[in-house]
Amino acid sequence: MRKIGILGGTFDPPHHGHLLIANEALHGLSLDEIWFLPNQEPPHKKKSGLMTNEDRLNMLELVTKDVPYFRVETIELERSGPSYTYDTIKQLKEMHADVQFYFIIGADMIEYLPKWYKIDELMDMISFIGVNRPTFEEKTSYPIIHLDIPEFSVSSSLIRQRMLEGKTIRYLLPDSIIEYLKEKNLYGA
Repeated sequence: MRKIGILGGTFDPPHHGHLLIANEALHGLSLDEIWFLPNQEPPHKKKSGLMTNEDRLNMLELVTKDVPYFRVETIELERSGPSYTYDTIKQLKEMHADVQFYFIIGADMIEYLPKWYKIDELMDMISFIGVNRPTFEEKTSYPIIHLDIPEFSVSSSLIRQRMLEGKTIRYLLPDSIIEYLKEKNLYGA
């Protein structure tokens, strides 16, 4: 049975923190692949509204294209409405019966797990990998595989804010994404 890690998010924009988490989960837990799962409408937060789904998808393709064990899964972009992990995993398991899925979340989402849609049913379907994140506790009553990763405190909102303020974003995200943002004049690039 293949072991696939899923890293969901808005990826608005994708950055080195996302890639670091994916790589650490892949190697730290001997997974076969990591699937980046851009969500349509996250139920727990709002997208910035500055980026189209096409742009987010294009950027994810840019950062994963040369990594054979990374791929982009568009299942949530193909549905309308809120992107509930339960619905996505149910559909993925029907499509890929030979796969054991691991859903990768940050410590901020570990604290939020009790509020997830159909969390108890979801816990029966997949394993959660929780990665450390500064300023968040990793305490939960749910069974989580904890994964320590090197601390790299970067977020998409930090990048967007720095761009709006005209500050440097070099080394926070791949050069291909910086070029894409400039080419498309996104976030005031």
